[in-house]
Amino acid sequence: LGGSRFQIGGPTGAFVVVVLDVIARHGFDGLLLATALAGIMLVIAGFAGLGTWIKYIPQPVITGFTAGIAVIIFSTQIKDLLGLQMGAVPGEFVEKVESYAEHLPTWSGPATLIAAISLGTIIVLRKYAPRWPGFLMAVIVGSVLAWAFDMPVTTIGSQFGELPHGLPAPQLPDVSWAKLRAVVPSAFTIAFLAGVESLLSAVVADGMTGRRHRSNCELVAQGIANFASTLFGGLPATGAIARTATNVRSGARSPVAGMLHAVFLLLFMLLLAPLISYVPLASLAAVLVIVAWNMSEIDRFRYLMRAPLGDRLVLLLTFALTVMIDLTVAISVGVVLAAMLFMHRMAEAVAIQSRRSIIETDQDDLKRHQDEYTRRLRLPKGVEVFELRGPLFFGVANRLNDVLDRIGPMPKAFILILRDVPLIDATGASALEEFLSRCKRHNTTVYLAEMTRPVKSLLASMHVLKDNVRSVASFEEAVAVIEREGAPAEAPATAT
Repeated sequence: LGGSRFQIGGPTGAFVVVVLDVIARHGFDGLLLATALAGIMLVIAGFAGLGTWIKYIPQPVITGFTAGIAVIIFSTQIKDLLGLQMGAVPGEFVEKVESYAEHLPTWSGPATLIAAISLGTIIVLRKYAPRWPGFLMAVIVGSVLAWAFDMPVTTIGSQFGELPHGLPAPQLPDVSWAKLRAVVPSAFTIAFLAGVESLLSAVVADGMTGRRHRSNCELVAQGIANFASTLFGGLPATGAIARTATNVRSGARSPVAGMLHAVFLLLFMLLLAPLISYVPLASLAAVLVIVAWNMSEIDRFRYLMRAPLGDRLVLLLTFALTVMIDLTVAISVGVVLAAMLFMHRMAEAVAIQSRRSIIETDQDDLKRHQDEYTRRLRLPKGVEVFELRGPLFFGVANRLNDVLDRIGPMPKAFILILRDVPLIDATGASALEEFLSRCKRHNTTVYLAEMTRPVKSLLASMHVLKDNVRSVASFEEAVAVIEREGAPAEAPATAT
């Protein structure tokens, strides 16, 4: 049912925090009800065409809450990572840290050794055998060591008892008006996370394959999948970026790969459930530490810390609220703050441009079309030119790469005129960097012409400009440079 041919769905690390919180507040029945409600929300969002609205979520908000989730996931694994002898881990971050400090003397040497070996296995395999299933090998190594040497470590079996190895009969979760009202905020968080992560995963698959996903169709499919999951007591699911990327790298060509992924999981559960009881929790904690590291997006976080002050505030506030308060609050505050920041920037941009005519006359419009026509006549062969007008902010950033999808075969040189771009925010800079990287992969030289001083300063501070990019004062200068260095030949027909 999905809108991407390569998407692999299932529970992901991002849901660890949400699932733990919902069960703590409303019990497992509350989680099932919230997941079912989230599924309905996603189906409605898909049919309402909201899948295209993901572009309105700024990059600092997405990076802030994913990095925050990574910190929370890591903090929840310290107990099993060190084998601390303590009861339930507190839900609040500060209380969690205080509890760990109090019980630190109770740490277990065998559990810490198993965790360290599992971590080392994953890291070594990633470096020297990246095609091997590192997570699975780490769990197997940790389990075999714990069993062979009879180590006194907590396992899935000793902690949770025998695992089921069959599917329960489908049934709807218990519904009451009071419970429904109580789980609505959690359902919204699950729906938001499932929608955003699925569409981001589909975008990653598009970048790797050159195909285009259908965002609204993907939302409907994820909604149906989440609702169906609750019928069998399942967890919330979404498109998994790591598994989807692995699927593409493994040579997947159709949705059959995703279907077989689900079939194999079912077979593992039906046939191997007794063996899973021997898995040490320390090994699983090591796996989740790597998951948290992958989710943290350290490089992306550092990159956005070079953005203007407003974007940095959105990033840090979303991150802090995710860790300290709640995901829903963090997302809401982050999006609202980003919108207010955008309105402020637009007001500043209007003030800067106040000497220009607000309403263009017919003569202005005619002159602009004449300029574009004569400009194209002067282009050397194998060169394309486009002009951006208006602010390059999070609401329109994705349109930049749509340009490359429309022009077909990549040109050998690309002139991008930024004269009428008064400002670029962090999301716009990220989109421009992706555009330039895509051009670089096709050996296309990009000429950025007529950049305003604020735009040039921002791009320089965020290190957006690649070695295939040249900054020129005007369109005429770009053409002169191309002609002086030799007009590029026609580019071969390459899929973009």
